[in-house]
Formats: sequence, structure tokens, C-alpha cells
Amino acid sequence: MDDPTALAKRWVQAWKAAGPELERIRREELRRLPPEAVALLYGHADYTVPPRAPKPTSGLVDQQRWFMKAARRD
Repeated sequence: MDDPTALAKRWVQAWKAAGPELERIRREELRRLPPEAVALLYGHADYTVPPRAPKPTSGLVDQQRWFMKAARRD
């Protein structure tokens, strides 16, 4: 009978080797999905309503505000 530790190590190594190939297969299958299937899975991509709608600002003003707060602390 195999040592449980050795068996576990072989199991981990097998999954490490298989992981990238399984990820490649998953990505390829997702790329091949027709748009209708994606819409059924995730809903229609309506870019006029949140969370997909563009924000009213780019966030640059908020970023500058954070920078000013950080500069005052130094």
C-alpha cells in the first residue's frame, strides 16, 4: 500500500499539471459560446443601467482629493 503522504503529493502534482490545460479548455469553451447563451447565463448587457452604465465622472477628482489628504499627513 502506498504511503498516504506520497499519494497526496502525487495527487497535488497531477492537479498542478492538469490545471493550466483545464483552464485553457474552459476559456476556449467560453469563447465559443454564442451570444444568446451568454445572455441566458448572465443577462443582457444593458450598458445604460448600473452596474454596467458609465459613471458620471472618471474618478480623477476623487483621486486628487485622496492625494491631497495623503500629502497633508506627511
